[in-house]
Amino acid sequence: MRAPLKPLDTALAELLAQATLLPGADTVATFDADGRVLLHSATSPLQVPPQDNSAMDGYALRCADMAAPGAVLPVSQRIAAGSAAAPLQPGTAARIFTGAPVPPGADAVLMQEDCEALEDGRVRANAVPQAGQWIRRAGEDITQGAVVLHAGTRLSPAELGLAAGIGLAQLQVARRPRVALFSTGDELVMPGDVPPAQMRPGAIYNSNRFFLRAMLLRLGCEVTDLGIVPDQREATIAALRSASSGHDLILTSGGVSVGEEDHIKPAVEALGELVLWQIAMKPGKPFAYGRIQRGEGTEGSAHFMGLPGNPVSSFLTFALLVRPFLLRLQGVQDVAPKAVAVRADFTQPKADKRREFLRVRYNAQGGLDGFANQSSGVLTSAVWGDGVVDNPAGQTIAPGDTVRFIPFAQLLS
Repeated sequence: MRAPLKPLDTALAELLAQATLLPGADTVATFDADGRVLLHSATSPLQVPPQDNSAMDGYALRCADMAAPGAVLPVSQRIAAGSAAAPLQPGTAARIFTGAPVPPGADAVLMQEDCEALEDGRVRANAVPQAGQWIRRAGEDITQGAVVLHAGTRLSPAELGLAAGIGLAQLQVARRPRVALFSTGDELVMPGDVPPAQMRPGAIYNSNRFFLRAMLLRLGCEVTDLGIVPDQREATIAALRSASSGHDLILTSGGVSVGEEDHIKPAVEALGELVLWQIAMKPGKPFAYGRIQRGEGTEGSAHFMGLPGNPVSSFLTFALLVRPFLLRLQGVQDVAPKAVAVRADFTQPKADKRREFLRVRYNAQGGLDGFANQSSGVLTSAVWGDGVVDNPAGQTIAPGDTVRFIPFAQLLS
């Protein structure tokens, strides 16, 4: 009797339990750390900003000297960013520029639009400032000793700027996962090898290989592309055995169903173990996870993930299962995509036994339209759409219903 399909959340939890942090580390220049995962938390050795500074071009002054608009004060000094400021004498103003240190004694900055520079070296203030106005306080961004970046953070441009702002020229990051990628299927042809007009009956171009490689690279992986493996059990076993050496993960597409020409499952079982097989999701049911024992002279095993051959199934199982697994291998803890509640402006009248992921896009009214053909082979739906609706098993959708929407931006980064 065939085992019941594994619920997606259960399958993901079991996958993540297998995803221990990869051994080793890389030290990279902060300039080159975009997309990498920080191994150790970063603590600031200084406060940012280091001293009170002006948020505007204008004049630093004392509020006590500005009882009413129209007061005229002599300009006692000029302070540019990066220069030192002398204490401000009572009854005077200091010409100041954005980012320049506020002189001791000043308690406000009046922006230059509210001031009139006079020819005799004085300034007329045409507004009354409030204490603290346009002053950025020392340490208001970062206090000394604060943890500004936590271990497991996937670094983005903002994090790189923050690291640089506390003086970090280099960062220690998780090493890149090494992934071996291949497709199975005698029907597959690479673009450029055969013109469309000369394609043999039953042949198709290998689209999965292109988007899977791109998605792996976006996740920081080092990818070894092993091409297309014939639909033969011995060829599949040989490809898996070879790929297990020197790689953390072997990723395949196709050949994980139950047909006579689907050789991935028995090949994995011949070389190791198959832990997960078939998920209660639509599209994407024929997903497999296992481990391949490495050959003689090498210890341990390589992770194996087998994706369905249909392109949308392959695309979504990668996004929902492989992506979080690869991030967890690099130390990221929060790997779940963020869903938002959005109004459905489409109908899904027939409930499915499996959890569905429906390709949708925003319309001008702020709701979601559904793609007309939700087949697992229609990759145009992923190009047309802005994301997917995560629809529970047994659930219909009517216009006006609130649904869980996961943007592709959450699944492809």
